[in-house]
Amino acid sequence: MATQQIAHRREDAEIYHGETLCQQKSRELLNEISLPKGLLPLDGIVEVGYNRTTGFVWLKQKKKKEHRFQAIGRTVSYDTEVTAFVDERRMRRVTGVKSKELFVWVTISEIAIEDPNSGKISFSNPSGISRTFPVSAFDLAEQEEEKNKKVNISSN
Repeated sequence: MATQQIAHRREDAEIYHGETLCQQKSRELLNEISLPKGLLPLDGIVEVGYNRTTGFVWLKQKKKKEHRFQAIGRTVSYDTEVTAFVDERRMRRVTGVKSKELFVWVTISEIAIEDPNSGKISFSNPSGISRTFPVSAFDLAEQEEEKNKKVNISSN
């Protein structure tokens, strides 16, 4: 399904290839729509596309990735293709992202910061149930600190 959406919206889209450039473009996109840069901690990104006319965005990575956001104690799974329609402070109709709640994987369909002054970001599933967390839990700096702690622990 995601592949069909991507193929349908490639025309008129900005498309980038290469891991380093795609990593940079994905962070620039998140910054442009005022979402935390650490929201999509993907590795091995091979393609990023953004159709500004429709607001459709896609990211393709070599393999699925699970990432644990330590600050909120949640594990999130990112499929090989992640897609969304983006607006200011919002990603809607998200595909390829799931969060582990207890022992069940829950599909994430929308990510939004309703009030930027609140410091909160909400994640909703297709049935409308949502969870709210501090925006700071998805800052890139915090994730880099966690990586450095793991490196320091393993080198001791």
